[in-house]
Amino acid sequence: MNIVLYLSMKKEKYMKKILATFLILLIPILNQAQSAFKSGEYFKFQVSYGFINAGIATLELKDATHNGKTVFHAKGLGTTTGVSKMFFKVHDDYQSYFDKSTGQPYRFIRKINEGGYNRNQEGFINYSNNTVLLKDHKNKTEQTFNVHSKIQDVISSFYYLRNHEKLDNMKVGETIQIDMFFDDEIFKFKLKFMGYEKIKTKFGTINTMKFRPYVQSGRVFKEQESLTMWVSNDKNRIPLKIQASLLVGSLKAELIQYKNLQHKLEVTK
Repeated sequence: MNIVLYLSMKKEKYMKKILATFLILLIPILNQAQSAFKSGEYFKFQVSYGFINAGIATLELKDATHNGKTVFHAKGLGTTTGVSKMFFKVHDDYQSYFDKSTGQPYRFIRKINEGGYNRNQEGFINYSNNTVLLKDHKNKTEQTFNVHSKIQDVISSFYYLRNHEKLDNMKVGETIQIDMFFDDEIFKFKLKFMGYEKIKTKFGTINTMKFRPYVQSGRVFKEQESLTMWVSNDKNRIPLKIQASLLVGSLKAELIQYKNLQHKLEVTK
């Protein structure tokens, strides 16, 4: 073989190896840069019912291991405080273990006590046969439900939507729809974009995207369009304010503390 041709082939093979190694190292960095969140992120919300400070809600994201794989573990807690606790005791614990790259949930927990309404569930999603094994720890029962590979749980939905590609170029009236496994069934969760709005927060005036999530009416909410959400119009897509019309009165949650954002929060004033 011609020595020049041989050296040329060796060089090409060597360069391919370098390129492949470079891409392997670069992909996680790119994924992290494009993501709206990172491990260590923390939110704290003040919940008010009319003029009464009704409770506190927190949402925290950490690293965890599921079946030997490093995943995100999100934990949302909500409790009533002060006078509200005397009249209507709430202690909600929602958790999700989901894939760092795809956002697919593997395991979720729903342990709630809302004025006597109790649930203690744990779900395991198997993507090899697209099923959810739902364990009811309160009643000591197990059920298997058929789902699909794009299913989300309550908490993983929040993070999945923050990275949704459609958010970068939405028009007023457009919607994003996902399938969420909730309360023993697949719920068609829909998020409607209402436009852009500047709102005053504890951290200053912030440009936001205003959304109207479609919720289940009847037990708590007045109607499907009872909820309004304001999300920062930056790379973080963090919830700043949530307002709900209930069957009796209205509820409001406002962000009062945050830590370890992936990107600096953009404040205009």
